[in-house]
Amino acid sequence: MTHQYKELLHRHDSNPILTAADWPYPIHSVFNAGVTLLQDGMTLLLCRVEDRRGMSHLCAARSENGIDNWQIDPQPTLLPDPDHFPEELWGIEDPRITYLPELQKYAVVYTAYTRDGPGVALALTDDFHHFERYGVIMSPEDKDAALLPYRIDGQWVLIHRLVSASGAHMWISFSSDLRHWGSRKIMLEARKGGWWDADKIGLSSPPIETEQGWLVIYHGVRMTGAGCVYRLGLALFDLHSPECCIKRGDEWIFGPEKPYEQFGDVGYVVFPCGYTLAPDGDKLNLYYGAADTSIALATASVKDMLAWLEHCN
Repeated sequence: MTHQYKELLHRHDSNPILTAADWPYPIHSVFNAGVTLLQDGMTLLLCRVEDRRGMSHLCAARSENGIDNWQIDPQPTLLPDPDHFPEELWGIEDPRITYLPELQKYAVVYTAYTRDGPGVALALTDDFHHFERYGVIMSPEDKDAALLPYRIDGQWVLIHRLVSASGAHMWISFSSDLRHWGSRKIMLEARKGGWWDADKIGLSSPPIETEQGWLVIYHGVRMTGAGCVYRLGLALFDLHSPECCIKRGDEWIFGPEKPYEQFGDVGYVVFPCGYTLAPDGDKLNLYYGAADTSIALATASVKDMLAWLEHCN
């Protein structure tokens, strides 16, 4: 397909890079993976895995190059535990991973799904084998959440997507202990009317720290006569006051165009939950769920994304 606009995200030739057929135990689908670079340089994907009941759990896959030869845990890495955490009754989904240097642990923020709807849950780990669950930290209906890697003005910072009477917008909340959250504010609103991000928006991967600010890749949803379309956009927020939006792009930068993105359990969806950043601080590997069925990879330049935002309308 020939484009007349600048492409910021480039699909990898090996897409999709992970499907249910790769799994060492029976599953229905795999998508929406949290991502981090481990200390040994391995890329870890903490994948959302759905079984044939329709319930989801999390399973880790590791790769030296972040593209192929994935070493997948032979059993689920993190299962729902409704006996101790009843909010996980119908599964756990869509993790985002942030390394917290202060604690020397990885924070896994994920969606816990129960009768009351989706809520935001937190677990800490230092090895992706053992997890300290905090339980739900944002009650339903709330999801699409990630932590910033360090405190700002003594407070931990959580970005999340609260659904309220005003709509489904991106919010920001603050905490001194990772358990009790307050000072909630809207940081980015879904637009109204015919916009590509008019119906609801939410954080995609955790924010990317740059000299210019927190670069945020977010998803926007538009309702059409044929159903929903999930696309990606860009916004930039102040480093010291991350609730303050410096710049927001009007156009989407990436949308479902390939068959594996258009056809699956939920068609016309591209949904990233994580990335890795090369040592140069510029080359980005963005891992996204495709049509709620597989995991795909797109590459990008942080500098190019910032330049696009600077010059967009």
